[in-house]
Amino acid sequence: MTRNPPTMELIDTHCHLTFDDLARDIDTVIERSRAAGVTEWITVGTDLQESRKAIGLSERFENIYPAVAIHPHEAKTVTASTIQELKQLAQHKKVVAIGETGLDYHYDFSPCEEQKKVFAEHLKIAAEMNLPVIIHCREAFDETIEILEKYSAGIKNIVFHCFSGDASQAKIVLDKGFYISFTGVVTFKNAEKTRLAASVVPLDRLMLETDCPYMSPEPMRRQKVNEPALMVHTAKFLAELKGMDLTGFAEAVTATSRAFFKIL
Repeated sequence: MTRNPPTMELIDTHCHLTFDDLARDIDTVIERSRAAGVTEWITVGTDLQESRKAIGLSERFENIYPAVAIHPHEAKTVTASTIQELKQLAQHKKVVAIGETGLDYHYDFSPCEEQKKVFAEHLKIAAEMNLPVIIHCREAFDETIEILEKYSAGIKNIVFHCFSGDASQAKIVLDKGFYISFTGVVTFKNAEKTRLAASVVPLDRLMLETDCPYMSPEPMRRQKVNEPALMVHTAKFLAELKGMDLTGFAEAVTATSRAFFKIL
């Protein structure tokens, strides 16, 4: 693995360090990440159990920060008590965001109406707790925007994670004052649409993530388990796309990420 200048400090703004493929070897995963120049991590909850685990990891590692939420896939399982416990988790001193939450009409594991209701509840919690929101949006762009327009008042920062839309959708997101985060998908040979979207996102609205353990970037796609250390390949790719040197690009997106999650 190529080592980067020790002065480069990137933030993986969306990873799942609690998932088994990474959690079973977390100390080594973190060590490799730091060696690569990825030195802080937002580990994202997908249900109450994973959100609690994320908080637990943040208590072990200084530079791990948790986000808590119920993934739209799990919306059908959510009850009033689930929302109440989520509110309690969101009060932890290291929680930096509500997420990932939103809509997923690709798999449709939960009914669309249930997804919408749970999404709205997450937005209410974020507004109440003054926390940013991490959006999961898959094949539901118009509906996601509609709900955000209705419930996002009072929420300062919102990011569309693992952005899969086109440039016109990216402009809609940006026009509404939201942020966009890119994974290693932008490096894939068949991801021209994603690259065109990335080209219109300014550095003060752009963040990087792995969404690991999924979607290793080129040239590491054969590595089955993605991990934060590999995010440097996405950073290098996007720096070249933006016509920048890696150090300057990393500095800019890290500043954006710190400001978004209030970890200055």
